[in-house]
Amino acid sequence: MRIAILSRNPKLYSTRRLLEAGLAKGHEVDVIDTMHCYMDITSAKPSVRYKGEKLPFYDAVIPRIGASVSFYGTSVVRQFEMMGTYSINESVAISRSRDKLRSLQLLSRKGIGMPRTGFAHHPDKIDDLIRNVGGAPVVIKLLEGTQGIGVVLAETQKAAESIIEAFMGLNASILVQEYIKEAGGSDIRCFVVGDKVVAAMKRQAAPGEFRSNLHRGGSASLTRLSPEERKTAVVAAKTMGLNCCGVDILRSNNGPVVMEVNSSPGLEGIESATQKDVAGMIIDFIAKSAKPFNTRTRGKG
Repeated sequence: MRIAILSRNPKLYSTRRLLEAGLAKGHEVDVIDTMHCYMDITSAKPSVRYKGEKLPFYDAVIPRIGASVSFYGTSVVRQFEMMGTYSINESVAISRSRDKLRSLQLLSRKGIGMPRTGFAHHPDKIDDLIRNVGGAPVVIKLLEGTQGIGVVLAETQKAAESIIEAFMGLNASILVQEYIKEAGGSDIRCFVVGDKVVAAMKRQAAPGEFRSNLHRGGSASLTRLSPEERKTAVVAAKTMGLNCCGVDILRSNNGPVVMEVNSSPGLEGIESATQKDVAGMIIDFIAKSAKPFNTRTRGKG
């Protein structure tokens, strides 16, 4: 098979591992900088051009698209889909998962466990917004934040009101969520490929920090999942329409609750913690699934 990895940096661990795994399994693999692609949008013969030349037909693409380039990155993926190339994660599914509010609304409709959440832009009654999710302490998030940036824990009512007022002054839309204290500053990253969890790790926040992101100094360790946690992760991935993703779960007193579904999860932490060849599993899934125009949306929206 001929596979393209859409990545801005070929030196990143995840990109290197996917390249190594693809080559080791006998495939032809190219790393292409998504932002340097440009599209020829013509009737009947759409194409993608790169460095002055038309790209050849690829059987599959693996999008490794950062949140900061979601709009252009998903446009490139959609162009490949229109050409008949299989994408392990479709453009529509990536866009869906990148919209935190839309993700939570879809998960809520499916009855998936999640923290009680309020969404606001300029609420007239800030105290009611806070009270409606159970009162302080609460977690306040910017809608566009990633890797823990723009996420604040407000431990008191007054602190929560002050933070919300500050974000309102920046004309920002915010999410206000109940704080799952019993999680103890940890979460579970479930790595889903296809219809099963292939690896899982527990991420523990650094001392004095409530965010468990590895980018913020958190540590990762192997963990065992309950059947309910596995089911929750798989259903969350299917709800987003993603074939490959990281589902972040908190262990609450009421069972697993989903915090986020990441369409471009990193491989370094999960492979180091579990000693599993996750990159190889992704390549195997693509080899099994990739057929021309084998996408649900076919790039239509």
